[in-house]
Amino acid sequence: MSNSSMQRGQQWLKSLLELTGVSTEIRGNIETSQSQDGDSPEPDNYWLTIDETNLIPGQIQILIGVDGSVLDAIQYLANSVLNLSQLQEDQASYTIELNGYRVKREAEVRTLAEAAANEVRTSGREVEIKSLSSAERRQIHTFLKEFSDLETFSRGKEPHRHLVVRPAAEI
Repeated sequence: MSNSSMQRGQQWLKSLLELTGVSTEIRGNIETSQSQDGDSPEPDNYWLTIDETNLIPGQIQILIGVDGSVLDAIQYLANSVLNLSQLQEDQASYTIELNGYRVKREAEVRTLAEAAANEVRTSGREVEIKSLSSAERRQIHTFLKEFSDLETFSRGKEPHRHLVVRPAAEI
């Protein structure tokens, strides 16, 4: 399944880009985690990397968009379309990467999460983080759930939805 999911994703993204006049290769990479039984690694996420070698800077800038908005839209579309008629167990998660944007942004988001966690612990008050995509909010929720003294939730409605970090409620 993993190989076919990867190939479907690569072919779909290549076709989408060709429809916009961009002809380039798509490299695939699988992020894995240990399976429930601890034996074999399971695919967690398929990274589809747009090869920027033959792209001009303007094309790269357009495909990434302001604050990653175009890349986010392509990623959302990929996840929606590629999982559309798939059984639940055959659905996959795709991350679209171009020019190292996701890797750099992931590091920035992690730094934001750590700073918010430190501020909450120091002040004892909630901290709101603005200007995050839904994927970035999910990333922070996942990262900070490891800390039992903190809790996270989202507040507001798109496009003004914010992530809130606060001290965990005492039970």
